[in-house]
Amino acid sequence: MKNIYTKMAAGLYINYFLLGMINIIIASNMEALSKQLHTSAAGVSYLVSAIGIGKLISLLFAGKLSDTFGRRPFIVAGAFLYLIFLIGIPLSTSYTAAFIFAIFAGIANSFLDSGTYPALIEGFPKNASSATVLIKAFVSIGATVLPFFIAFIADRHLFYGWTFFVPGIIFFLNGFFLLKVPFPNHKQKDDGGLTEAFPPDDTFKSQPSIWREGLAIILLGFSSTALFMLVQVWLPKFGQSVLGMPEVQAVKLLSYYSIGALVSVLLLAVLLNRVIQPITVMVLYPVIAAIALLALIFIHQPAVSVISSFVIGLSTAGILQLAMTVMAVLFPKNKGTITSFVNIASSLSFIVIPLVTGAISKAAGLTPVFLLDIGIAAVSALLALFIGIRFKQVMKA
Repeated sequence: MKNIYTKMAAGLYINYFLLGMINIIIASNMEALSKQLHTSAAGVSYLVSAIGIGKLISLLFAGKLSDTFGRRPFIVAGAFLYLIFLIGIPLSTSYTAAFIFAIFAGIANSFLDSGTYPALIEGFPKNASSATVLIKAFVSIGATVLPFFIAFIADRHLFYGWTFFVPGIIFFLNGFFLLKVPFPNHKQKDDGGLTEAFPPDDTFKSQPSIWREGLAIILLGFSSTALFMLVQVWLPKFGQSVLGMPEVQAVKLLSYYSIGALVSVLLLAVLLNRVIQPITVMVLYPVIAAIALLALIFIHQPAVSVISSFVIGLSTAGILQLAMTVMAVLFPKNKGTITSFVNIASSLSFIVIPLVTGAISKAAGLTPVFLLDIGIAAVSALLALFIGIRFKQVMKA
């Protein structure tokens, strides 16, 4: 029997397809924005911090309100708030205005996250892990498409702002679509359907602790976001400044990165719990990412750069989504609120990482920035290992 929430899921995944574009849209248009806003590359990267500020502020209440009033209002509001960002940034005449519009994007992001993850878990309880990991698949598709769209615009000498306007139009139409499709009852008690993603009996051997495994998942929310966001912000500039690539080719490294992420999440959607467990993925992926980052930093060959970008995308995709699903399993009450804690940590990463890496790039160049990412990968692997140990201790097999 067809799930009645399939249309809802389609609309949610379209949002995250567009979000994949937005995640790299500032870095991909760094040169144009630097000229328009009369600032440096580091200054443009700080706009990503503004997104983090907006996300952090709104996550303090968005999760709770999502649990109270339902998922739909916040998802639709997020789509319309993204429209403000996508129209405002290309038309900004000052850095201050652009910074404010970036804050709107952060608020939109938190509204989408606070509604979307719980809605998918509630709408597809027997496939919760696959449903949430597919979010990353659509993010990756969007991020793969955008560099080619930018090249299309550039080849025709059109205003770069069309790379913002077109996603904005789609957000606008999709928001109205989501107003009309059915959503699950957010107050309905879980039926244990999360069982396909994790151990089949979701009763506890001992009560999970928010200050132990909960805190570790929250920290993983920070480190896993930092792991992929650092690459998304700085990979094109690294390609230009360190690898000596032309701008268009350097931006296309993000496409190879995104293709790797897409391959990863499609494989995860099929293989999770059939061949490999979520916790195993959360431990192994950061290790693979660290190896690929080392190759990118120290082997300056075009083919190696492409392969490394692909593998980095492959090995950073889905960790955050799996962390939020694990959080919802361990703490099943008020999923919107509990997953918002992970999102708050993710938002802090959006604020801290651009500021820190911007300062590092000014003082020492981009190679130390990517060395920092290797350290973040190591921390992510250790956190995931601890979460895996605790998960086995508290959940009945």
